[in-house]
Amino acid sequence: MDEHNISVGLDIGTTKIVAMIGRKNEYGKVEILGVGKSKSLGVHRGVVNNITQTIQSIQQAVQEAEAAASEKIEDVTVGIAGQHIRSLQHSDYITRPNSELVIDEADIDRLINQVHKLVMLPGEEIIHVLPQEFKVDGQAEIKEPIGMYGGRLEANFHVVVGQVSSIRNIGRCVKSAGLELEGITLEPLASANAVLSQEEKEAGVALIDIGGGTTDLAVFKDGIIRHTAVIPFGGNVITEDIKEGCSIIEKQAELLKIKFGSAWPGENKDNEIVSIPGLRGREPKEITLKNLSKIIHARVVEIIEQVYVEIKNYGHEEQKKKLIAGIVLTGGGSQLKHLKQLVEYITGMDTRIGYPNEHLAGDSDEDIASPLFATAVGLVMDGLKRHERRKAEALEEDVFKASENEGEQDTDQEAVIEEPKKERRSFLDKLTERVKEFLDNAE
Repeated sequence: MDEHNISVGLDIGTTKIVAMIGRKNEYGKVEILGVGKSKSLGVHRGVVNNITQTIQSIQQAVQEAEAAASEKIEDVTVGIAGQHIRSLQHSDYITRPNSELVIDEADIDRLINQVHKLVMLPGEEIIHVLPQEFKVDGQAEIKEPIGMYGGRLEANFHVVVGQVSSIRNIGRCVKSAGLELEGITLEPLASANAVLSQEEKEAGVALIDIGGGTTDLAVFKDGIIRHTAVIPFGGNVITEDIKEGCSIIEKQAELLKIKFGSAWPGENKDNEIVSIPGLRGREPKEITLKNLSKIIHARVVEIIEQVYVEIKNYGHEEQKKKLIAGIVLTGGGSQLKHLKQLVEYITGMDTRIGYPNEHLAGDSDEDIASPLFATAVGLVMDGLKRHERRKAEALEEDVFKASENEGEQDTDQEAVIEEPKKERRSFLDKLTERVKEFLDNAE
């Protein structure tokens, strides 16, 4: 496998596991070379609860993708979500020993490391620390404090917390499936990268990714992520309700939902009926579409209201925090008929369905540009970014060595090149390393 050009996203979901192989084409767009999809058997609400079955599902998806792309998969970028993920806002500050020196990377690292010492619940660990904005000596709303003078540096942080055992279990499944863990990414962030434009992130937008077992929310404003939440309900609960409400088996309930389901009960007439074959010689069942959409409507309203509570928690009703671009729906559950209208009706916010086609090459298969694959596309993009970063770092090292040999004349250039280096190493990279280390030692 050509290390630097190709990246593999592995989306371990509750209903499906997707392995997607992609590379950047000459226009900077992502070209998908192959996709493998398998039924996810060992995952419940985004959390692995059967390691053996999950490993088999991963292997099946990977083999399918390898066959489609004629490439061998070795490393993957994995998404983490699940009901154990929660987020909180936190403010922290450091006092700098010498305010006559400008603020540099080391100060910001010190501040972020301080946030990592927050006391969490047992078994929980901080996954992501995202600085929102900084204050230097009381001067607020600073986006980038590097290069400024000041004695007291403080910042508001968006802190994402998850259960470390769940993340290790995912790492374990990936490793046992014969793959290397290249990177870990928060799934709402991956989906957001795939379906949102920079303008939307600036204006303020809420991304709602409705999966099988969970619904992920990511809120952006001024180009920065402001709030994340995982709601432990998704498309499977709707199927479950149809199964119970109509007394039919799960397979039939899922088909009914996809083919005839609608989130808006008003549009079905009373005399529209679907006949479902009975089990083993029993009489067929007749179900009115009106009843079907009433069942779906009740559950969808519940999910959307929970998401809306989270959007309000972020502070959407304050003028300054208003989400001008409204809501973007993605994930498999977003394909439910009339869902967009229902979301607009409940929240009063502009809504669109998010397709991951903005970053995809023009000749991509239509199926891949479906909301179903938003997370997988986002993970491929994340892996490609990682490759580029490694390339840049390797280049920097070469320049640094060359400049050392040539003496002092290149020091300015070296400083310019080196500056972003530390900052770009995200905490998820460090987390990936820790999970890898843990797995190596656990063998």
